[in-house]
Amino acid sequence: MEVVIANEKHLIYSEKISEMIEKAAKERGTGIAFRSPDYIKAKIMNGTAVISLVKEEVAGFCYIESWAHGKYVANSGLIVNSNFRKSGLARKIKQKIFELSKKKYPEAKIFGITTSLAVMKINADLGYKPVTFSELTSDEQFWKGCQGCKNYDILQRTDRSHCLCTGMLYNPEEKNSKGSKMERWKKFMSFLKIRKIKKSTIAVNQK
Repeated sequence: MEVVIANEKHLIYSEKISEMIEKAAKERGTGIAFRSPDYIKAKIMNGTAVISLVKEEVAGFCYIESWAHGKYVANSGLIVNSNFRKSGLARKIKQKIFELSKKKYPEAKIFGITTSLAVMKINADLGYKPVTFSELTSDEQFWKGCQGCKNYDILQRTDRSHCLCTGMLYNPEEKNSKGSKMERWKKFMSFLKIRKIKKSTIAVNQK
């Protein structure tokens, strides 16, 4: 399945992509923001989206969001059609949108927050590192996107310092990070274990 930068000929899929994003948000029960067909069209026309098609069916999609005047970039709206899951397509899409982000915003820090271990693994392989939320963008518009998530109260109670999501960041100034993909993944897993202990402590203290 080929993943390409979306262009004018893909505008006809905007409504379908919008529906897929909305459906994914309901299935995951997370704060994935609803995106209208017009919003998707704008991303396509700006050259800040990637798409995968199988014949005339949308297999996957993802777009770029910029924050703090382009200092931070997030790869958002990642969706994979249920008919094509567990095929490695998500990794291909993440790789393509990551490369596009670096080309469009060469000096920006690329970040994301997720609860998906699979996405964390892909991010780690791309060179992302786990970070605290304080190292991510402080742009209020980004954090407003969390309001629809069922775990939003945790984010509020901890003054936006902790939640069930893990923050990950790619810093272009540290792109030549040491260690193989396996070594980076082992370090990341160690981080998750420590973070899990901290979360348990927070939960106990709040009871």
